[in-house]
Amino acid sequence: MAVSTRSDAPSPKVKLGLCQILVGEDKEENIERARRAVEEAARAGAQIVCLPECWNGPYATASFPLFAEPIPPDAEGVDKARSPSLAMLLEVARDCGVLLVGGSIPEARGGKFFNTCVVVRPDGRVAALHRKVHLFDIHVPGGISFRESATLSAGDSLTLVDTSWGFSLGLGICYDIRFPEMAMVLRARGAKLLLFPGAFNLTTGPAHWELLQRARAVDNQVTGNGWGKGRAGLFVAAVSPARNPAASYQAWGHTTVVNPWGEVIATTGHEPALVLADLDMELVETTRRNIPTAQQKRFDLYTPCSQVPK
Repeated sequence: MAVSTRSDAPSPKVKLGLCQILVGEDKEENIERARRAVEEAARAGAQIVCLPECWNGPYATASFPLFAEPIPPDAEGVDKARSPSLAMLLEVARDCGVLLVGGSIPEARGGKFFNTCVVVRPDGRVAALHRKVHLFDIHVPGGISFRESATLSAGDSLTLVDTSWGFSLGLGICYDIRFPEMAMVLRARGAKLLLFPGAFNLTTGPAHWELLQRARAVDNQVTGNGWGKGRAGLFVAAVSPARNPAASYQAWGHTTVVNPWGEVIATTGHEPALVLADLDMELVETTRRNIPTAQQKRFDLYTPCSQVPK
């Protein structure tokens, strides 16, 4: 059961574990790597554990349908033969007693395919599903071209998960981090931690991976005047696969955690790694007090995004 956050209650502290794992062509091997990574994070004391984007198969438009699985809305009746990745997530979360943010896997649903994150509570029950809202369709001359929409469909809702530590976490997947409006709404609804399983590449990664995480942390420090008044800012974390030289798509790696002041408090390189960070939610409250933009916003001058002409 989620614990309601009270202004006079002690701010919670929680250990976050981020699993930067190698992803290859063998689905069974990928599943076992992910299981071992979650177990390692739990042994290291992590209470919330997150896997990267598309951890059960290659990040490639042709691969998404091949590695896709049906994802029922709860843990009842999961067919391990048809949904082995999902079955593993449910089992390892329960066995390790962690809140598991299951990165993302391709989901087969109603004749369509989605890039979907499954969140599993410590009792092995599904807490939430987040289907990637913004599809990665880009063309950078001399850099990279990719069209997720060639095989994937976009999700149509935002995802917020209540935790037993008295705060909520918001979810996005990779390209979702580029849209500050999404982070603003999650923050306004009470999120104090944003998690982004992602797989930036060697073009976008060096330029924007850390920059976007720090931006989302800083531009969401505080809220007010109808945008979640009284709620504080955010920790932001993004979890990448390790770089696989044999893959057609090269992940940037550099799994990272940023605090509400915009500081990187944990990171790594591009090899397989476990990234741990202690999150003290008092820093969220301190940042809100020290930079009181909640009282300084000029909503009388801001045009709602929905009214901006296209």
